[in-house]
Amino acid sequence: MSKKLLSLEELLVREVQHTPVEYWPNLLQLVRLFRETVTLNPATQSFRQGWQETMSGQTQDIAHLWEGIDAE
Repeated sequence: MSKKLLSLEELLVREVQHTPVEYWPNLLQLVRLFRETVTLNPATQSFRQGWQETMSGQTQDIAHLWEGIDAE
């Protein structure tokens, strides 16, 4: 592990340690939500989800998707 990464890990651990224990469940939820929103799904998983949404009718008209976008 690189020195920079280790120091970031140490800083994160210190922040958690300085947070009152009663807030840890909320902090854990926050960290998980953050990770889930910043990481990309693998291409195959994204394709499967898109295909499943398409096949189940979860689609929008292309004109609706362009509403409010100034393409000029």
